[in-house]
Parts: sequence; structure tokens; C-alpha cells
Amino acid sequence: MNDSLATLTARLLAHRVIPRQDPLARRALTDERFRAELDARLAAVGLRLLENPYSEYIALALLGAQEAAVFGQDDVWQSNNLGLPRDAIALLVVLWALIILPKRQRQHARRSKEQADQQDMFGSDKPLPHGDEVSTTLSEEALFADFGKLLGGKTRMNLNLGLLTRLGFIQRRQKGIGEGPLLDLALDYSKLAPRIIDGALGDVLRELGRSLPDQPGPQVDDEPEDEDA
Repeated sequence: MNDSLATLTARLLAHRVIPRQDPLARRALTDERFRAELDARLAAVGLRLLENPYSEYIALALLGAQEAAVFGQDDVWQSNNLGLPRDAIALLVVLWALIILPKRQRQHARRSKEQADQQDMFGSDKPLPHGDEVSTTLSEEALFADFGKLLGGKTRMNLNLGLLTRLGFIQRRQKGIGEGPLLDLALDYSKLAPRIIDGALGDVLRELGRSLPDQPGPQVDDEPEDEDA
């Protein structure tokens, strides 16, 4: 087991993210003993496993107790540890709202449909759907048209989109913007969704005809997953 723990930890550090269908990732999510030893090893160096059942990937994050020591500098809390400018952070939040909120709605709708299907005896045990079947692809031109004036114009947005792509938050394909490995991991849904839905960005999105839920969807982060079902 020690070799497997060392391999998984090293891969997470080297590659930043690992697909949850990877054999070692699946073991970390389904084997309680393996997960306990992994958590202990990561905690010893101030880290924790970052995962949720809505994301296709797992990653590493700082333990809460280490955040001040790492992000704090000269008594001033750093806004982030990636060096993102304010307009890039704003663009990231907009992309999260346009991609992750609809994705969560589709995942919950798919799960509810499976649970309501009387002929599917194991519907409630299936993992949440991921990938293209539930994730949204945005048009770059539509994004520029809707938010260009608010986020620095097309040239500046292009630069920030390239930065967010390199960091793994989004993917760009043929003038489309899709979810990257970190978009649904690095931002806390439980904190961010209510602020968007009930805040100024929610009003902007509704004016643009974007559909938003009335309130954040139910969370299942604490539910045990049977990924082999």
C-alpha cells in the first residue's frame, strides 16, 4: 500500500490533477483504509485531497490551518496564489457561473430521473454523470459580446482566457470554451453559488437571458459514492 500511496501523492504533485476514473484515484475514493492513510500522509505536509462527486478529477489543496501561513504576506492576505489579476478573477467567476451552475442542474436532473425510474433498480447507486453529456460549451464570440465592456475588451479577455487555460480552469476548442479540470474543484460551490444567484452577477446573467436556479442545488459531497455500481 505504501508504494501506491507514494505513487498517487507524487502524481498529484507532478500533474496537479488526476481523472477520478484512474485506478489509484478510484481506490482513494472507494477504499476507506487507503483513503485514511492518504489523508494522514497529506495532512502531515499541510495538504488535503480535493474532490467532489460532481467533478471528473481529483487534486490537492492546502489544509485550512495552512492558508494564512501560505497566502498571508506582511499581514496582507493575498487574493490568490496564482498571480491572477482582478479582471482575470472576475472572468473566472463569470465562466464558473456560466458553466458549472448549468452543469450542476443537469447532473441533479439526471440523478433525479434515474431515481424516479422504477425499472432501474440501481439508479440511485450510479455515479453522477460527467463530461460532455452535462457540461456546457460557451461561444467565445458570445462571451465577448456579453461581457467585453465589463471585462476589459476582447483583447484583454483573450489574454485572460489564455491564462485561465494554462492554469487548467478552462479548455478552448474551435472558438468554444469548456470546463477544465480545476473549474469544479478549485472554487467552492457552497460559498460561491449563493453569492452569484442572489448577487449582482446573477442579475446581469438574468438580463442576458441566462437561466439560473432559484437557489443552489442540493449538495451530495458527503454522500458515499459507489463508483463500481
